[in-house]
Amino acid sequence: MSVLDQESIFTSMLQDGPLATGVEPPVSHPFSAETREWVRMIAGNPLLKTKYRAVRNQIFNFLDIDHFDGIFDLIHRPEARRVCAARAHALLGNMFGIKGNGAEIRRYIKEYTRTADDVINSLRSKVLAPYASHIEMTNEIEATNDPVDLLLIIFNERFHKKARFEAKRKLQLFTLAGSIDQRERETEIEQKFSSFLEFLNDHVWSPTLKIGDLKISYLYSRHDGEDFKCTNVRVISQEEAEQLRPQSGEKLTLIKRRSFGSGSAATPIYVTIRNKPPAAKVLKLLRKNEKNPAVAVDDELGLMAVLNSTADVKRFMKHLTQSAARANSLMTLEDISDTLTGGRYASTATGSSGKTPMLKFFSRLGGMRVEFIIHTNSSYLNYIYQRDVSHEEYEIKRIFDTGVAEFLFPKDIYHLNMDEIRQHQIKWCRKRIEED
Repeated sequence: MSVLDQESIFTSMLQDGPLATGVEPPVSHPFSAETREWVRMIAGNPLLKTKYRAVRNQIFNFLDIDHFDGIFDLIHRPEARRVCAARAHALLGNMFGIKGNGAEIRRYIKEYTRTADDVINSLRSKVLAPYASHIEMTNEIEATNDPVDLLLIIFNERFHKKARFEAKRKLQLFTLAGSIDQRERETEIEQKFSSFLEFLNDHVWSPTLKIGDLKISYLYSRHDGEDFKCTNVRVISQEEAEQLRPQSGEKLTLIKRRSFGSGSAATPIYVTIRNKPPAAKVLKLLRKNEKNPAVAVDDELGLMAVLNSTADVKRFMKHLTQSAARANSLMTLEDISDTLTGGRYASTATGSSGKTPMLKFFSRLGGMRVEFIIHTNSSYLNYIYQRDVSHEEYEIKRIFDTGVAEFLFPKDIYHLNMDEIRQHQIKWCRKRIEED
């Protein structure tokens, strides 16, 4: 189900739904033609009526009021608003399982609102970078970090439609950020991530090297003119790379490699740890049309590795399970998908290409479940550069194809055609990959 569907769990955000942000706040003019039309829209739909009542009751409980007139009292009486905010913060602290006093709860709340801002700013700086000025947040909304103030802005007719929508959006993203943080505290993900790094340093990587000792190498590759797939690759030294000037259809890619094993049997390996920041996890919840991080975010801990050959890949997997045993933990491999030697990757993720070659699995060890993505040099270069396969293209497609771009920046507010922007961004991405 799309995040834009009327059955979406984010119905309150939809601009074609029952709680759309209009030109005027929803309760400022209860007898207007717009309000009468709204009543007719939800009157014949029991689900919409139920969702509306649920949101209305949640607003009343959060603000400690009995009717919408109480909202205007809070808007115009700062002292009453301060009392309301103190109570609301305690409610949020209990909902998200935050231990501590009022100052500690406020610190978490500020972190959640910062994450909400990061979601929008991350899109402005990457996928929607050429349109950053179009989707820039209203200054007053970006500067507001109290959920009570954001909620009251939605009903304040002094604020423009765009600002009121952005206040509602920030509240929704704030709630998702809080759910993610609660999940991370409950699962102790930060401690597990630290333990995972310790496991790698103590048992997996070569004991003769210091932690962080990386050898700089380059992948010198040639690519097909049709789809920019890697046709040939060899590893060269930094000195050789400095003498080269790649021509059209060639790439020079830096990799900083560790090694596993010891002595003459040491095998080079490029490794990058995959630890999603909170903003990326919020976006994943939106793409999955899900509010529960335990269901949607299953790759909190991850590692991507690149080796010279499939033989080295097999050697690394054997070394990995043996290393876990040396660390007094059995390692089991789950959900294995291997397309390094042929076949198509059966991804269910919107925007992902079935032509992506990789070895993917989850490993369970030491109380952790870690996602591993393993590449050879050529498959890694395809992951970066190949048309319809490259991760940069995938990042663009999944934001648009899942409806998240339209969801966060609806056309009637931001006046952007997301279908045209999608095509423009993919062309821009390909031009930068193939011509730079």
